[in-house]
Amino acid sequence: MKIGVPKEIKDHEARVGVTPAGVKALIAAGHSVQVEKGAGEGSSFPDSEYLSAGAQMIASAEELWNSSDLIVKVKEPIEAEFRFFRPGLVLFTYLHLAPLPELTNKLLESGVIGIAYETVRDRQGSLPLLTPMSEVAGRMSVQVGASYLEKERGGRGILLGGVPGVAPANVTIIGGGIVGTNAAKVALGFGARVTLLDMNLNRLRDLDDIFNGRLNTLASNTHNLEVATREADLVIGGVLIPGTTAPKLVTRSMVAAMKPGAVIVDVAIDPGGCVETARPTSHSAPSYTVDGVVHYCVTNMPGAVPHTSTLALTNATLPYLLRIANLGALEALKQDAGLAEGLNVCQGRLVHRGVAESQQRPFTPLSEILN
Repeated sequence: MKIGVPKEIKDHEARVGVTPAGVKALIAAGHSVQVEKGAGEGSSFPDSEYLSAGAQMIASAEELWNSSDLIVKVKEPIEAEFRFFRPGLVLFTYLHLAPLPELTNKLLESGVIGIAYETVRDRQGSLPLLTPMSEVAGRMSVQVGASYLEKERGGRGILLGGVPGVAPANVTIIGGGIVGTNAAKVALGFGARVTLLDMNLNRLRDLDDIFNGRLNTLASNTHNLEVATREADLVIGGVLIPGTTAPKLVTRSMVAAMKPGAVIVDVAIDPGGCVETARPTSHSAPSYTVDGVVHYCVTNMPGAVPHTSTLALTNATLPYLLRIANLGALEALKQDAGLAEGLNVCQGRLVHRGVAESQQRPFTPLSEILN
């Protein structure tokens, strides 16, 4: 199979779909890999490393997309890339289609086979291709929040961990999944007072054991959310329902009741955000203020640490990429039920129920596609 690795063009997105080591593994398996010139430079992988791994370097995005059977990316295609879609092209990347009807339209109209990292599942039912970026984003959310709490960035002028004789900041984390757990780990490391809310009481029990009682856990309900957000200096949103739009758990009235200069980092912004006042931002213009509360809602947070992120992502995606390349997309999907969960669009049909429900579109069951 001919595999193409384009240069990412989303704002300040420096990650790349495959590392040189990944390219070497694909070529060893008998496939050809072409990489757009400069695609890895932002992640500290120069063209020379891809050439040494056996890749062919391609000068233009158009040539690369048009001559590849399978495109492996990091972020969802943006408008400038829509013209490259064509019937039968396999696209393996993060898609987050639920809040993106225009991208969904283009994928359906073109007949692309779109496999989304964020909905692939493993045998345990977890999300192996979303996990590494959730780990990065969860840890980054605390770093970002600590920075935006500084007065010069619009925050309350609070040091996250305080100092002897001065109380630390209050951090509220919504969601006890990968993002929330990693955010809690870093926030506690900073010395902050940390409260985490989740609807799953068994998950809260696990977290209480993991953090040896240092983490304050609360059942997620409207009352507890109102109290926890009102008392918070930093709120981190880490809620995810795979394939669907994130629920708006923090309402506009809750935001209005927060402290002036408090900070919200909504890591759930890719699938729409879990804060009612959240809207997608970019690394070029990362923040805005509503009711005196600073909002940071960058849709590609891990793009700020591209070397770490690219290595972590390729570690997770490469086994699946090899499977798709070795067997062909449809056969790989038939043989691997977890990978099949990643299929969102296929030759003009929408096959992910969550996306269909979010956009109120017709849904085709996987069984009809893969039989």
